[in-house]
Amino acid sequence: MSNQQLSDRVCSWIDQHFDEEIDFLQQIVRIPTDTPPGNNAPHADAVAELMQAWGWQAEKHPVPQQLVSDYGMQSITNLIVRRPYSEAGPTIALNAHGDVVPPGEGWSKDPYGGEVVDGRMYGRATAVSKSDFATYIYAVRALESLGIKLKGALELHFTYDEEFGGLLGPGWLLEQKLTKPDFLLGPGFSYNVVTAHNACLQFEVTVNGKATHGSMPETGHDALQAATAILQAIYAAVPGLKNICSEIPGISHPTMIVGRIDGGTNTNVVPGKVVLKMDRRMIPEEDPVAVEAGVRRLIQDAVAGLPGITVEIRRLLLARALRPLPGHEKLVDSLLRNAQSVMGEQLSTNGSALYTDARLYGEYGIPVALFGAGPRTLMESNAKQADENVALDDLRKATKVVALTLLDFLGAEA
Repeated sequence: MSNQQLSDRVCSWIDQHFDEEIDFLQQIVRIPTDTPPGNNAPHADAVAELMQAWGWQAEKHPVPQQLVSDYGMQSITNLIVRRPYSEAGPTIALNAHGDVVPPGEGWSKDPYGGEVVDGRMYGRATAVSKSDFATYIYAVRALESLGIKLKGALELHFTYDEEFGGLLGPGWLLEQKLTKPDFLLGPGFSYNVVTAHNACLQFEVTVNGKATHGSMPETGHDALQAATAILQAIYAAVPGLKNICSEIPGISHPTMIVGRIDGGTNTNVVPGKVVLKMDRRMIPEEDPVAVEAGVRRLIQDAVAGLPGITVEIRRLLLARALRPLPGHEKLVDSLLRNAQSVMGEQLSTNGSALYTDARLYGEYGIPVALFGAGPRTLMESNAKQADENVALDDLRKATKVVALTLLDFLGAEA
């Protein structure tokens, strides 16, 4: 049978089973996985049970409860589905995460309804990244439907810690030596292939002063006033970050924000403690050690000399950048060629200002590309916003592209 005939059969199978794929996605969208609080083991159990209908056995890898609790979540069970074909050939892993940010306000649709309107499915994680549970599963099923001899192996990794950084998701699987694939395909959108992304540092800054009665502020030390000096220093440094430019298409310059402020005890009390949480994105060319030292120095200098004020700076997260590794071009070339065939257009290859848990595979030397179901830009999908959605046509196309790429790597042995 010719390669074209095999490709046609793969695409035809996906078309014939697309209603089933939509139903599967609706089922897993309807199970909440808000993180926080991060009680995500029930979702993993449900996904594993759904896959049993096809004779697939999902390995369940629960993360020890104390680790999960210390991390700030309630439960994590990561899944690995192994599909071995033969010893000759590569092992390709496909990873998507099931944890999501809470829905928030402003929805016109049920955030856990999986409602289909005008060719789009609405719901939290329809775009990021429960959609790619469906993309990857149905791509593998389409490949196996051919009934031909395949080489190598496939692994499906469904993990539940991307929103907190991935250390207890892919990081846990890799650290425990439960997997070491030759290539990794992770979640992305249908109109570009991502090969690099930014790094991220997050800090918790605790400003300590001395609380006192509001009628006698001079008897205390105002932590909020000191925190204001830190805020002013941070935002004064932001314009200069635009002068630090990446050479990677799709990535522009570093950013820095303060995302949360907590403090004070009452309206008539001078605040004795204020906590800031901040986010510093780094382009791949930056050195995280130097950046962290610079941010710490910026904060400490802002309050130097203020009487009665101390500052504690705690790193919450260091997510390193994803960089192209030797061998990734094979995965990228296949994705681009198959996208041209399925979608009739040449996709872009670029970097992303986001960070993902796919970086953890890269840290273990595994070549990574990001591609899945979604629109041309993040904002079109309302990802992590109200009315998040995925166009069903993009889901169909992405499933075909991934299936054909798997066929390229794992097709019949000579």
